[in-house]
Amino acid sequence: MRMPLIAGNWKMNTTVEEAAALIDSLVKPLDEIINVEKLVCPPFTSLKAVSESLKASSIKVGAQNMHYDDKGAYTGEVSPLMIKDMCNYVIIGHSERRQYFNDDLYINYKVKAAIKHGIIPILCIGEKPEENQAGKTIEVLEKQLVQAFAEIEDIGDLVIAYEPIWAIGTGKSASGEQANNTIGAIRKKINDLYDNQVASDIRILYGGSANADNIAEFAAQNEIDGALVGGASLKPEQFISMVKQTSTLYNNKK
Repeated sequence: MRMPLIAGNWKMNTTVEEAAALIDSLVKPLDEIINVEKLVCPPFTSLKAVSESLKASSIKVGAQNMHYDDKGAYTGEVSPLMIKDMCNYVIIGHSERRQYFNDDLYINYKVKAAIKHGIIPILCIGEKPEENQAGKTIEVLEKQLVQAFAEIEDIGDLVIAYEPIWAIGTGKSASGEQANNTIGAIRKKINDLYDNQVASDIRILYGGSANADNIAEFAAQNEIDGALVGGASLKPEQFISMVKQTSTLYNNKK
């Protein structure tokens, strides 16, 4: 079975000191859970400190974004070479990056660069509220997948995060059944683009107002392999509870 992944995206929150305190509160309880992969994605300013703190831990580290070139005249950007020794993962194409920073144009380049440098991409895809209401969810997601995977023969351990944009930071979330059906359609498209083995192996997360109160509804679904967590990942008791609940449900599935 695919091992579930609970990934915390801290977004533009926490100073270095606050990041260290948050990590301190997570390490012991999360290290006791071995059947769920745990991941935290702090801001760039805290990556080194967090990665150093977690060297002896089972908690993995990810970056929230990266540029696709190794170096160059891109003021303010961070390259794969700058993060690869500190990160296991990198989030690519988060809806906030697509919305505010025009990242739609660069997703494919970033996925290629991450794979090239041995960083596992967490590719975010999702539909806008008006697309959802117009019944275009699957059409939009399939288009995003085709664009992201253009000219990529082997996606390796890449993870997909389905994040309906209407559910991010709104307090609304898809139902477990809705998310499961949509993620099943995503898996079918991966089968079309690659093959059944790749589609069966790839982990697909749900993201969008996921928290300790609703994680069980998602983790119990057969197609859903965990969650990309936003605000709740900044609250240790919430994040720990989400991992614990996912662990219990994973054991029940086996």
